[in-house]
Amino acid sequence: MRGIVVRDEGVALEEFGEELLGEGTLHVDVAYSDLNYKDGLAVTGRPGVVRTRPLVAGIDLVGRVAESSDERWCPGDWVMLNGAGLSETAHGGYATRAHIDGELAVALPDGLSPEQAAALGTAGYTAALAVLRLVMEGVSPDQGPVLVTGATGGVGSIATMLLAAAGFDVAALTGRPDELGDFLRELGADEIVARADLEGAGKPLQKATYAGVVDSVGGEVLANAIARTVPGGTVAACGLAGSHALPTTVMPFILRGVTLAGIDSVWAPANDREDAWRTLSRGVDVELLDAMTTRIGLDGVIAAGEELLAGRRHGRTLVEVR
Repeated sequence: MRGIVVRDEGVALEEFGEELLGEGTLHVDVAYSDLNYKDGLAVTGRPGVVRTRPLVAGIDLVGRVAESSDERWCPGDWVMLNGAGLSETAHGGYATRAHIDGELAVALPDGLSPEQAAALGTAGYTAALAVLRLVMEGVSPDQGPVLVTGATGGVGSIATMLLAAAGFDVAALTGRPDELGDFLRELGADEIVARADLEGAGKPLQKATYAGVVDSVGGEVLANAIARTVPGGTVAACGLAGSHALPTTVMPFILRGVTLAGIDSVWAPANDREDAWRTLSRGVDVELLDAMTTRIGLDGVIAAGEELLAGRRHGRTLVEVR
């Protein structure tokens, strides 16, 4: 078997025996994975993701069941798993075989190929959870635009696409508006917002502009986005690519009734995962997804992870495991 293994002495693509993978109710022949921010941290040896070693990296996997002790799954079934401790405490998807717990696994949804589902991965699934949360909290297109921060990243780009498909006006935040504005408009953004507009310390209450926010950045960007959310609006926080800090006050929450909703994509229950993937299968323009997806093999993942962390990759990266 072949995979990217994180060890105390470093990270490498290597051959290993199946005994490394331990137990699991499903043994999966992995066909595809993808590249997310957390993957970039893991495969470049940075702290914050991998909690035990040795560990196969990769927070997503798509593949066919080879062996199953779970009555819900049969050999030959296409199966997906996102998060659920992969690449943190459980062996992940950057290997030709995975042993996983089938409880949180999801069947490949109608309307998406295995490659498309893998390209969406945790980023797409997280974006769908965030959009569904906004809708559940009562945010609707007639209440005003929705701000998407980190809009050229994995979560942001798919959230932009989903929101536009649902009829929302989307304000897309990016640090490179001149370079990537056309890309974001193609995804469905109505307005391009320069990241500098939301950077720096701001007043706790600013002009009420956005009915909702999907934020994957954190820090001052999130604080300023909250300060610009309309009364009764909802902010879905699902990432910390900029900072884990939140330098704000209680004022937006007690004077405007803003809701700050956390999105946990790692341990979301199975029914929420299924809802998210149904949303993706209906709301994603697969032609646009294919156009924004680049392909690499396992031997290109570590270098691509460095590029991602340096801000030199946008769109989605599909990892062809076999």
